[in-house]
Amino acid sequence: MGVGTILEARRLLLLAFGAQKAQAVAKTVEGPLSAFVPGSALQLHENATAILDEAAASRLVLRDYHLQASDSGFAGRESL
Repeated sequence: MGVGTILEARRLLLLAFGAQKAQAVAKTVEGPLSAFVPGSALQLHENATAILDEAAASRLVLRDYHLQASDSGFAGRESL
């Protein structure tokens, strides 16, 4: 399945757990769109949700913002 097909989904759910995923999560969520990080295309989807543990979220520069946005529902959080 390619990135284009994934972006056609009605909803996207990214699950990442553990410190070994922290760099990939940071590049996917906060990095620039890049062919070197195919997951960065998830930033273009209007209904993408990331579920991360503390370790996977540890390299997010805007971690507090992302937490606040998801708590307020701003980030498109809804029941799946």
